[in-house]
Amino acid sequence: MPDLLIVDDDRDTCQFIADLLAAPGRRIVFESSPTEAIARAGREPFDTVVSDINLNAPQSGLDVLRAARQANPRCQVVLISGFGTLETAVEAVRAGAYDYISKPFNISQVKRVVERALAQAAAPDREPQPVERVVPRGLIGRTAPMLEVYKQIAMAADAAAPVLIVGESGTGKELVAKAIHAHSHRASRPFVAVNCGAIAETLLESELFGHTRGSFTGAVSDAKGLFEQAQGGTIFLDEIGETSPALQVKMLRTLEESEVRPIGANRTVRIEVRVVAATNVELERAVADGKFRQDLFYRLSVVVIRVPPLRERRADIPLLIDAFLRDACSRANRERQLSPAALERLLNQTWTGNVRELENTIERLVLFSPGTTIDVPDLPPDLGGRAPVIEDALFQGLPSLDEVERRYLMHVLDSVKGNRTRAAEVLGIDRRTLYRMADRFAIPLGGDPER
Repeated sequence: MPDLLIVDDDRDTCQFIADLLAAPGRRIVFESSPTEAIARAGREPFDTVVSDINLNAPQSGLDVLRAARQANPRCQVVLISGFGTLETAVEAVRAGAYDYISKPFNISQVKRVVERALAQAAAPDREPQPVERVVPRGLIGRTAPMLEVYKQIAMAADAAAPVLIVGESGTGKELVAKAIHAHSHRASRPFVAVNCGAIAETLLESELFGHTRGSFTGAVSDAKGLFEQAQGGTIFLDEIGETSPALQVKMLRTLEESEVRPIGANRTVRIEVRVVAATNVELERAVADGKFRQDLFYRLSVVVIRVPPLRERRADIPLLIDAFLRDACSRANRERQLSPAALERLLNQTWTGNVRELENTIERLVLFSPGTTIDVPDLPPDLGGRAPVIEDALFQGLPSLDEVERRYLMHVLDSVKGNRTRAAEVLGIDRRTLYRMADRFAIPLGGDPER
């Protein structure tokens, strides 16, 4: 009979998750005290543990994870977080977490993940992985799409396979590449980046593979290419989709043979490099159109990480604005703050240029706004239009889960004391969707209607 431990500092949440995961022949217990949870996880060999990471105590879900894995190395631990970071995701994966999901969670997803975890617990033993604390760098965001990116970075960091990062221009693909390198065992070795779309075709081959003296006009000495310069580390090939078919052939050979031949050389050079590539175009379509080699695409896309556009993680915009404002003020050695009206205007822009456009806008405001308070008239006139209202279909549950959804909504409303705005934020939906959900489940929305 599989044993399942639920850990959350709120007993109602524990009971809710226990009811959600109840099944014949399954023993489910829960603990709301972090100390008791860690002690129990350490003395009872549970098959699976579902734990919130933030337990509002010195101990966290990571401590529960370690105790559970020490008691039973086959125990599969599913961690849930409403305020995840890249550091936490990496630490969770390296400590042996089975999965890492964000709040507010999709009910069907949690059920699927736990069922798979229970099945994995019955599989042959796996050695627990050592924990290594690392420092997050560059990436900002706490929304579910960004937590998914963090989890994928954590899982890919120490692998040797190539990684393909896909996403619109300005979403932060190079930051993801740097995070993969920084959290890998290659972190002390070089990280070398090249924008394949910004260098002329005739020069790009020399940049990547190097050349010998006299191999072409201007080659006055031997020069190592970027692959050699990245020896032992990571090479980041940005805008890989902009390369020519001829260069793609040479890249494919480099990946297959782990060697490069400098222009004009009669010998090859062995390399040991992690390749991370990025593109803002659909490479599958480029392959279908004959513009990108299918075999190279397969080589590069062993691991694929999709970086979400800013419109899919709008709740991260306040965090980004705050970070960019502080950084820009520090660089310019001046104090600036946003008026509430200006902040509201920035929060409601479409940001078609994604994070890069937002960062550049904040930088410009700090440099050119005359007063210490940046107001609406200071905003650039070419700022994009207002963002459309996007309703997040949080609940995709089956009809049999209606009662569980109703109880979850009531629990959230109770935990925020009826504050409708806060409840919508916790649930990851807008207020109109909240009203429709309450109406569907016949739940009265008391309190101040403006809250």
